[in-house]
Amino acid sequence: MSLKSKFRDGKNVVGTWCVLPTGDAVEAICRSGMDFVIIDLEHGPHSFETAANMARAAQVVGATALIRVPVNQQEVILRALEIGSDGIVVPQIEDVDSAKMAIQSAKYFPEGNRGFSPFTRSGGFSAYQVEELAERKNADTVCILLVEGVSAIENLEDILAVPGIDVIYIGTYDLCQSAGHPGNPDHPEVLRLLETCVEKIVASGKVAGCLAQSTQQAIQWHQMGIGFVALKADAALLSDTVRSAMSEIRGL
Repeated sequence: MSLKSKFRDGKNVVGTWCVLPTGDAVEAICRSGMDFVIIDLEHGPHSFETAANMARAAQVVGATALIRVPVNQQEVILRALEIGSDGIVVPQIEDVDSAKMAIQSAKYFPEGNRGFSPFTRSGGFSAYQVEELAERKNADTVCILLVEGVSAIENLEDILAVPGIDVIYIGTYDLCQSAGHPGNPDHPEVLRLLETCVEKIVASGKVAGCLAQSTQQAIQWHQMGIGFVALKADAALLSDTVRSAMSEIRGL
């Protein structure tokens, strides 16, 4: 099932952020059962060429490949989609204008103003069935917007009214910092803000997303109504697993 199909069926999905620039790590992660990966071009050292190979690695085992672009710019969003990703994650959405800019950059006419070329991985590398390309991609492309600060939270209801958004992802680390509790995403005030946001997102018919730092927290988020959960990041999953193993071995 595609990610959008799972959303329509009300299924919860779990994936992770990918900051390690290697397709092998992506494939290994996705073979373990994750629904999606977010290839992180904001914080990771990836080139677009590397990101394309990472997207292939996810898709070859049936997982969804998303790309977080570093900035909300039309040309960057275009390239992230042209390399064949299944969707985009756009950071620093603060208001209706920035939300509209992201969606219009990701969608072809009449829903947006994405540049058109069939001669890309996204287009199938040829003009075969080119008449159907725009309609198909508009329907299939996953659009996720990152709402990360208190000012963005204040504009959330207006942002939710923008057509074409699939997921609103609440960036809890940025949220806790802007709420006056830097480094403490579990602060009661931050959790109250998060729960209020989730209620509004779900009521709008869209999917709420968030980072989970543990399997227990992922379950907690699902119970709160967060259907799109990113469990840590690939580097953290690797590091934490090795650290736990070494601690156990040395403790024998």
